[in-house]
Amino acid sequence: MNSSLLSLTNVTKRFASHQAVDGVSLEVVAGDALVILGPSGCGKTTLLRLIAGLEIPDSGEIWFAGAQAAGAGRSMMPAHERGIGFVFQDLALWPHLTVQRNLNFVLESVKMPRADRAARALEALKLVRIEQLSSRYPHQLSGGEQQRVALARALVGQPRVLLLDEPFSSLDPELRDALRGELARLQRTLHVTTIYVTHDQGDAAILADRVIEMRAGRIVAVNDTKRKEQGA
Repeated sequence: MNSSLLSLTNVTKRFASHQAVDGVSLEVVAGDALVILGPSGCGKTTLLRLIAGLEIPDSGEIWFAGAQAAGAGRSMMPAHERGIGFVFQDLALWPHLTVQRNLNFVLESVKMPRADRAARALEALKLVRIEQLSSRYPHQLSGGEQQRVALARALVGQPRVLLLDEPFSSLDPELRDALRGELARLQRTLHVTTIYVTHDQGDAAILADRVIEMRAGRIVAVNDTKRKEQGA
């Protein structure tokens, strides 16, 4: 394999009669900021779920850092071993857990020593500027605060790859602009490899080094952006 952090080769996924992902090949190097752009139903979310190990490809191969993670009909690397942080479109915060405990759950899963968890969680909450909300429950937070908690939870385990599935799509334009600006700041600060799914061209302009356009399960274009050319 080559030096890519993440490599997909001719990956396909079908649900009944629907071909969700159709022969996708993709190389991602460490530090890349990719935006996958396309209309609803084009396969963007399924592609993220395949990378995360939440779905298994029907054919093709997925590799992480030279180790095969999945092949046709099987997974060789469990989801929790892939080093993925995932921000879901519906956020998927655990409503019965406080903000702190939402993050602690992730730290338990990556087997961080109990004595170190509080400091790591605080560090992640400070990154997204909501450390004062650690004792609240999700229902006590605004939409924008919930988005920040979901982002902190995805980052707290120090993932190799951060996956985001239209996390700001339900927000009003002003808050959306503010939060994607925050995400761009975090990308620059942490140099975390990021794959961001959206149908919004504005997201791509702010967040992407490369824009991958999908239609009907296929990648139809890959474009470098001015952000990369300018070293943003």
